[in-house]
Amino acid sequence: MNRPYIFCHMMTSLDRKIMGGYMETPEGGAAGSVFYEIAFGKNPYYHHQGWLSGRVTTDDNFTFYEKPKLDENAPAVPEGDFIRKADVPMYYVSIDPSGKLGWKSNLLHYGDTTAHVIEILTEKAGNAYKAFLRKMEIPYIIAGTDKLDPALAMEKLYESFDIRTLMLGGGGVLNWSFIQAGMCDEISVVIAASADGSTDTPALFSTGNGIALSKAIGFSLVSAEVKDGGSVWLRYKTK
Repeated sequence: MNRPYIFCHMMTSLDRKIMGGYMETPEGGAAGSVFYEIAFGKNPYYHHQGWLSGRVTTDDNFTFYEKPKLDENAPAVPEGDFIRKADVPMYYVSIDPSGKLGWKSNLLHYGDTTAHVIEILTEKAGNAYKAFLRKMEIPYIIAGTDKLDPALAMEKLYESFDIRTLMLGGGGVLNWSFIQAGMCDEISVVIAASADGSTDTPALFSTGNGIALSKAIGFSLVSAEVKDGGSVWLRYKTK
């Protein structure tokens, strides 16, 4: 199977949280800048062509829980995928199994980075939502019947969009499910020199939704670097 090289690149607090008040500290801000420069700076480390997140992470950061404007009487769309390559250096790939994200544009902006949106759906996504994506000129691929088939999704990204290196960017359940499925080659984590002690914010890896189970996995340390603001950049290979 052809698929991209997949690295999970995340920022966490000292208590391994991927969201929370710790980000507002000076140390959290410094770690955030380190995180961005590694992935999206003028000289990015991985030179990837896309990054992948789940629906909740996308809503939290880009679509802000807006509802899609659906036409329930839209004509039936053609079966299968909707492939449209974009003349941009980066794709943002969102896993949205049932089709819920309310996009306002087919482009998103993150810092100095502009990316073209791709949606990964399952057969649960309805005709109205697929018609909505086509109207927005947002390409989509179908990968799975009632739950995501990650191997098929990654193969389609590789074959249809020429994505050779892909950043996996949360949330915790998605990260862990890809690791358990053998679909993640490397872990890259920037740890901020701050924490907030929260017990209700997501962690770097999480079980849940019946797709990510609790099972211990070991990793091989590749490198450890001290960065700005007391942050540390750790890289691990998956075994």
